[in-house]
Amino acid sequence: MKNAYLIGHLTVKDAGKWAEYRSQVPATLAPWDAELVFRGSRLEILAGAHPYDDVVVIRFPSQEAINGWHSSAAYQALIPLRQQAADVVLLSYEA
Repeated sequence: MKNAYLIGHLTVKDAGKWAEYRSQVPATLAPWDAELVFRGSRLEILAGAHPYDDVVVIRFPSQEAINGWHSSAAYQALIPLRQQAADVVLLSYEA
């Protein structure tokens, strides 16, 4: 089975709410055997245009696990907080 990766591009709007959101996400990931690969802030755009300041990459065992996590009641409950805290685009990739 191939790993799947969730990549989030984001720009924080409210640092306090973002910290609150981030503190709650790990508990939603644990049942899906997901692992934070990295979280970082943009240094420079080398080609093209990219409107987001930060990125997060999370490894899941499969695309099905990403879908299960994203649609879980635990994560769905955090989406309103996420929307208040940051502008976020979530993408999934298979590797």
